[in-house]
Amino acid sequence: MKPGILIAAAGLGERFSHAGGVGHKLNASLADGSVFEQTLRNACASNLAVHVVTRPDNPQVQQSCIAQRIPFTLLESAGLGESIATGVAATSAWHGWLVHLADMPFVPPDVFVQIACALEQHSLVRPRVSGHPGHPVGFSSVWAEKLCQLKGDSGARDLLRDQAIHFIELEDSDFLRDIDLPSQLTALSE
Repeated sequence: MKPGILIAAAGLGERFSHAGGVGHKLNASLADGSVFEQTLRNACASNLAVHVVTRPDNPQVQQSCIAQRIPFTLLESAGLGESIATGVAATSAWHGWLVHLADMPFVPPDVFVQIACALEQHSLVRPRVSGHPGHPVGFSSVWAEKLCQLKGDSGARDLLRDQAIHFIELEDSDFLRDIDLPSQLTALSE
């Protein structure tokens, strides 16, 4: 089995709501759907396996997964680390994980494919634009045990520290954008 895309969609989106956003940021309108639907659409277009970790109290994300026949795991997440650990445990048959954040809807399908291909020769892979690392972060299966032990809100950041990461250099910085604030959605529609 090839690596798959693990979409972390179990965060609370508190920065968005504290900044005046209505509802959960993943359900906010973007293009011809929601932020999450665009993220999911791009991941699915890569033709890699996809699994989503989301909150029990976000039925809109769950319905999007059901409509696309994408498996998901429900988690009242205490942080990104726990979401990753839960998702990796749920997809233990995969030979690697592209850990992706659900609020990053601008990553094109070919970036997922490039990272998955690079995982055939490297244990850690990450896209980068002008020195700025992005998502998804690719982990080969040798990282399974450590990924399953993650906790807290720093995700896998501590695992990446002082490790040899293979970077895929990209020119388009658009894919680095995420949606954390309502103003970011407003700027996109202008």
